[in-house]
Amino acid sequence: MQAALGTVGPIVLGLALLACVCVFALTRGAAPIPAGTAAALALDQLPWITFTPDAPATWQRIIVDVRLPRVASAILVGAALSGSGAAYQGVFRNPLADPFLLGIASGAALGASLAIVSPLPIDSYGFGWVPASAFAGALLTVVLVTLLARSGGDVDGVSLILAGVALSSICSAVSSFILLTGGQKAQPIFAFIFGGLNTVSWTRVVLAAPYVVGGIAVLGITSRALDVLQLDEEQAEHLGLHVTRTKVIVLAAASLMAAAAVAVAGIIGFVGLMVPHAVRLAWGGGFRRLLPLSLIYGAAFLVLVDTFARTVIGPQEVPLGIITAFIGGPSFLVLMRRRRRWLL
Repeated sequence: MQAALGTVGPIVLGLALLACVCVFALTRGAAPIPAGTAAALALDQLPWITFTPDAPATWQRIIVDVRLPRVASAILVGAALSGSGAAYQGVFRNPLADPFLLGIASGAALGASLAIVSPLPIDSYGFGWVPASAFAGALLTVVLVTLLARSGGDVDGVSLILAGVALSSICSAVSSFILLTGGQKAQPIFAFIFGGLNTVSWTRVVLAAPYVVGGIAVLGITSRALDVLQLDEEQAEHLGLHVTRTKVIVLAAASLMAAAAVAVAGIIGFVGLMVPHAVRLAWGGGFRRLLPLSLIYGAAFLVLVDTFARTVIGPQEVPLGIITAFIGGPSFLVLMRRRRRWLL
């Protein structure tokens, strides 16, 4: 009971921060819109709330058709990456793990590259062949990594990482070859590799959301098992936890979330590494607290980063992957140095 009460405060604080960041994002752009009007226009889209804000039709189109789907996408992608990052760190019992550890990013990049240089129409069927192929490439990579790492019916963590590194290198090599030989047609691959939300739409959000929400539900159910998994595996088995099955379920759910996020926004690194670690430093490492807080603060972080990306040198946008790398690179080095000190 006391632990649950201790979780409510950070969650409420995180939701309030997320709401403020979302309103701020809706107001920023080439056409500044007052915060009250932007919030009213956004809330008016909810089926059970009715607002009649006194705003020009142009503002309404900007909010509903341009900025609101972008904010929704940032929430979806940020929550997916940070939640899956927390899950990966729990499974591998390593704060340096992230959702791209098993080659998801490289597999998605290869899938997107093949779709871009293929004769298929890029924007067909609403969701588009590029994000659909990226999603398929990411999932296929995870399946292959799992099959390669399986030994005697068990999935070894070290084998998973090694198989992920190997397949990631292969996928990256093929993607680089496509970039080298694809000519002008391969140029859009750069936009996918650097990551961004400038091409999002409501259709893409709606199609990706079930995968993220389903993954979050599975992680919520397995949060207690993740806490037990932080013990020695033999101790966890003695406590009644099926370690291998738990790892497979958690990694499958987390990988599905990460693959959906990559399909929507391309490759955005370090979010799944930074946010869970920051939450762990602030509020501890219990997964019944860490997972929901990582989801909330990851969403708020990416909304804020995306707002900065599209306004700092507007009208040109800075790719999200570049900004998160600027923030995440030093964070990773600090974390690595601290972890080495712990090991010594």
